[in-house]
Amino acid sequence: MKIVIIKLSALGDLVQAMVVLQFIKKINKKIIIDWVVEDCYKDLLMSHPDINKLHTLKLKKAKKNKSLKQAYRELKKVKNIGDYDIAIDMQGLLKSAIVTSFIQAKLKVGFDKNSTRESIAAIFYNKKLSINYSENIIVRNFSLVMHALDEKIESKKLYDKVPFLFSSNQFKLDDLLSNKKNILLIVGASFESKCYPPEKLIEIIKSIDANYFVVWGNENENLIAQKIKSKVNSLNVLNKMSLNQLISVINQMDLVIGPDTGPTHIAWGLNIPSITLFGPTSAYRNCLISNKNHAIESETEVNPFKINKNDFSIKNILVADIVKKSNKLLEVTL
Repeated sequence: MKIVIIKLSALGDLVQAMVVLQFIKKINKKIIIDWVVEDCYKDLLMSHPDINKLHTLKLKKAKKNKSLKQAYRELKKVKNIGDYDIAIDMQGLLKSAIVTSFIQAKLKVGFDKNSTRESIAAIFYNKKLSINYSENIIVRNFSLVMHALDEKIESKKLYDKVPFLFSSNQFKLDDLLSNKKNILLIVGASFESKCYPPEKLIEIIKSIDANYFVVWGNENENLIAQKIKSKVNSLNVLNKMSLNQLISVINQMDLVIGPDTGPTHIAWGLNIPSITLFGPTSAYRNCLISNKNHAIESETEVNPFKINKNDFSIKNILVADIVKKSNKLLEVTL
C-alpha cells in the first residue's frame, strides 16, 4: 500500500502529526508513506526513516506575494508525484484540501464538514471522519489515520510512543554541565499572548539551581533573550539555529519549559521532560500529558474555534507552580 499524508504546517502541528508514522508502520511495515509539507519545514521530516519521499510546496511564499499564478504552479507540482492508494489530509483546511484534490489517489480522506473549522474542505474527500473539533489534536490526527486504514487501534497507545524526531545535524552543546541539570527556556511563540513574561522566566531561573539555555527564532525573541541575560549573566543564549540543530539541542536537555509552541512540542516528540504553559490555548486540546510531559493552564475559558489573541492570562500562571512541577520532572532525569 502506498499512502501520502498532507500536513503542510506549522512546526508544533507537524510534530503532533508525525507521531502517527510509527503506528502506521506497526500496522504494516511495508506501507510506503510519502508526505507533502511547506518547504520551510522540510528539515523537520527529512531525516525520518519512515518517510519514503518528502514533497515540498511554497504556498506560504505564494500567499505572501499575493500571486495566484505562483500558487497554482505550486499546486501543479503534486499532480504528478505518484499514484497513491490513500491520500490523508491531516490539516483539515481548505488550502490542504485543495492540495489533496490535485493528488492522484484512489481514496482521499479527511474530516467531515462538522469536524473542522473550514467545513468546505470536506467536499474534496471521498472518505470522511466525524470527530469533535474540540477533541485533542493528536487524538484527532491518530483517529483520522486509523479511519483511513480501517484499523481499530485505540488512541491510548499514543502514550506508549517512542521518540520520533531525528536530526541530520548533531549539534553538540559546549556549555552543557554534568553537575547541574540543563534546562531550556522557550521565550517566543506565534503570537505575543502565548508567551510567558520574561520577568517571570527570570524568577524561575533564580528559583531552580540549574544550567539554563534560551533559543530564539526571530529578532524580537532575541531581544527578549538578551533582556533576560542582562539580569542573569550565566544564561546561555544560543545562536539562531536550523530545525535540525534545534532538535539536537532539545534532545540534550533535562527539561524544557515554554508556551504552546513548536520547540516545546518537539520535547514531547523526543520524550524529553517538558512543561507547556497555556493561556489563550488549551492543554486538553493541544498536548498529551504524561509522566514526563506536564502542562499548566491559566484559568481562562478557551474557545477552540476562535483563539483570543488578546487573552494574556498566561501571565497569571504562578512561578511557584512551575517550580514545583519542574522539581518533580527533574527527578525523572536522575
